[in-house]
Amino acid sequence: MATKNKIALVTGGSRGLGKNMALRLAQQGYQVLITYKSNKEEAEKVITAILEMGTSGAAFQLDTADTKAFDTFFATLSNYLEKDNGNGRFDFLVNNAGIDRRALIAQTTEEEFDELFQVHLKGVYFLTQKALPFINDHGRIINLSTGLARFVTPGYAAYAAMKGGIEVFTRYLAKEVGSRGITANVVAPGIIETDFTRSVFEHAPEAIAHIKSQTALGRTGVPDDIGGIVTFLCTEEACWITAQRIEASGGMFL
Repeated sequence: MATKNKIALVTGGSRGLGKNMALRLAQQGYQVLITYKSNKEEAEKVITAILEMGTSGAAFQLDTADTKAFDTFFATLSNYLEKDNGNGRFDFLVNNAGIDRRALIAQTTEEEFDELFQVHLKGVYFLTQKALPFINDHGRIINLSTGLARFVTPGYAAYAAMKGGIEVFTRYLAKEVGSRGITANVVAPGIIETDFTRSVFEHAPEAIAHIKSQTALGRTGVPDDIGGIVTFLCTEEACWITAQRIEASGGMFL
């Protein structure tokens, strides 16, 4: 069991991969804070499940595309932690929140590009920047990328470009926070069956069959394939891993 006074913040923790990460972290005894954009009811269900595990948790509303809201968010978060723990800081930041936009390069609109940029690159960059004063020394920062930054599936150029930027950002981040004993790593999932990818699974079964045939482990992923990796990176056993891209795709398109 993990040290119970360790605290994790998972953005986009009300559904999909973020929900799984939050629950897996709670299983290790960590206190877990999650953010949600609009679905408060689902976020509260996650917190209820966390409390039932015997640890503590709370949900906070945050649109990670709204960088101007970050100062207020961290003031609120810090005040909550101060009251709950006597200390306004936390240990692990998991930048998971994301959106999906698919379009070929010739058909991508500036609005779609900007939406992806705000959430997946600018939002992560400045949320991390604002978080740094609140992260304890020897903490962990975990950013989410995608297998699409390595292999190419037409229609994801803008999304993958943002994630490629996150991979470079993470290496620079690891260098700059290393003096504090903080590690920074990237987890890059392959295709995972969640509400995020539901349309692909429902409307392109032939594409899913092709992906399975081109994946070493012969199947597509599920959230449980990712949550455990994020949890491991938060352990003491992972303290010597930093500036790394860990692809968790089951060996997709090798």
